[in-house]
Amino acid sequence: MDYEVVIGLEVHAQLKTASKIFCGCSTTYGAEPNTHTCPICLGLPGILPVLNKKALEYALTMALSSHCQIATESHFARKNYFYPDLPKGYQISQYERPLAEHGQIEIETNLPERERSQTSQGIKRIGLTRIHLEEDAGKSIHNDAEGLSYIDFNRCGVPLIEIVSEPDISSTEEAVTYLKRLRSILSYLGISSGNMEEGSFRCDANLSLRRKGMKGFGTRTELKNMNSFRHVQKALEYEIKRQLDILESGQEVIQETRLWNENEGKTFPMRSKEESHDYRYFPEPDLLPLVIDQKWLDAIVDRLPELPDEKMKRFMDQYGLPKYDSEVLTSSIELADYFELCARGTGDAKMVSNWIMSELLRAIKGDDREIEDCPVSPSALTELLKMIRDGTISGKIGKDVFKEMYREGKSARAIVKDKGLLQISDEAEIAAIIEQVLKGNPEQVAKYKKGKEQLLGFFVGQVMKKTKGKANPRLVNEILKKAIEKT
Repeated sequence: MDYEVVIGLEVHAQLKTASKIFCGCSTTYGAEPNTHTCPICLGLPGILPVLNKKALEYALTMALSSHCQIATESHFARKNYFYPDLPKGYQISQYERPLAEHGQIEIETNLPERERSQTSQGIKRIGLTRIHLEEDAGKSIHNDAEGLSYIDFNRCGVPLIEIVSEPDISSTEEAVTYLKRLRSILSYLGISSGNMEEGSFRCDANLSLRRKGMKGFGTRTELKNMNSFRHVQKALEYEIKRQLDILESGQEVIQETRLWNENEGKTFPMRSKEESHDYRYFPEPDLLPLVIDQKWLDAIVDRLPELPDEKMKRFMDQYGLPKYDSEVLTSSIELADYFELCARGTGDAKMVSNWIMSELLRAIKGDDREIEDCPVSPSALTELLKMIRDGTISGKIGKDVFKEMYREGKSARAIVKDKGLLQISDEAEIAAIIEQVLKGNPEQVAKYKKGKEQLLGFFVGQVMKKTKGKANPRLVNEILKKAIEKT
């Protein structure tokens, strides 16, 4: 392809405050429509907004964590546009003087080795143009069967931060990686749920193509209505192909806003793309400028938690885990906490890592669950792993026990007891079974003694089959070798 992709992302993240940004209404998700509203968030005449200090603190927390420059003074503005779910006819946002600017987020990149700098080692820095505070709009609910649309104003006034990236993203994979990293940071900070299905983490993408080597930008389109990482990637892939077909046919791309339709796998025009002047921004007359005290900023910095990159490095140093394991285990704060509870409980971090990354993550992925909804608690998994480590059950049986723990919610000890799965560690009993196996397979014994040592696995398998997997594998191997030599 003679063209290169240029992507910039605008992310709106709802902040986990108890009340809305300019009033005392609850931000609880899932309430009956229009039950969390008041004259302020509905924009009724005579209202006066009052800024939620916790929302401001959360916004500053994200800005500091992404290396932004904090404005000593920032201003709110009115962004004027007319949608049914925007009762005031304008949104209180920030425009010319935002809260924070010039930050960055680091992501892993798949750039070829020759295109990386010697210092980057596969790391790409995505610049952040700005982070600012604003209020959310309501929600339109369309009932196609009735041919009607309804408005729920509960979401009006819920605090948002808008995180605007520089056009530094050059592939759909990088876009998704960036979004996942951003959501992970928000989750680690505890300031946003990042739930895309609930609309707590929403993304608009600006995408254009330009000829390779060109310094300027091509005509961009904005993509909306993407509520999962998969949708983001598919929508961007479709739009890249659509624009490429237009350019290669000698036509021009039209600047517009387009909606992603998952059912049809296409983007469709929504409206011509607005510019900033279309919103007729002007200073919000009812809110004073934001003047940030340095002591408050210093206090927020002191409270910043360990972020994903720092935790990943600590997992490698403290627990001796490979980089890949550490990356997976720190992909969410909930998974990292789960791992650490098990690692402390068992004293065997690598064993815990192996089980989480294989058995546990496979199970929750198959059920489309999050780690916090896993029916096997950290203490329950710790009990299972201790039983494997001390020889109470074998690793093979342990996997079967785990599956039942996951299905039934029972403890490992209860399942082992009910099903009689205790590992056989009696040497005399194991020796007797081995003797039966060797007598039943004289040809294999002869071949083994002539040097075909790979047959040892065959004998072990026969012993495990006779004991239904309950024989202690270490003892089986030790006793088996001695028994064959004496045969």
